[in-house]
Amino acid sequence: MADIIIIDDEADLRSTMRRILEGAGHQVREAGDGNEGIRLFHQRPADLVITDIFMPEKEGMETIQELRSGQENVKILAVSGGGRMAHVDPLEDAELFGADASLAKPFTVEELRETVEALLGGG
Repeated sequence: MADIIIIDDEADLRSTMRRILEGAGHQVREAGDGNEGIRLFHQRPADLVITDIFMPEKEGMETIQELRSGQENVKILAVSGGGRMAHVDPLEDAELFGADASLAKPFTVEELRETVEALLGGG
């Protein structure tokens, strides 16, 4: 069982991901933006942070950078529904900024489970 923080401004998606991951035996906390997610992480570090890229307040890239600057051992999964723009792919950029993996929205339940388990060392 891992401690996971989900940071996404889409409440329905956060809730769905939480139910999926709790069903797999993980403990999950939720945040609506990067500032709230960072606060949760500082209150109690997590094994994995799942963060959306495009959010109000503090976006995912800033969140990834802040987590990486202070906590090298946390695993980070970036998710985004924003596709390629010109020659820019936000998910590729997220990995350059320090995310360990990325998933494009919409993703399947199985894709989420498999990616999380791989990041946590179970797959």
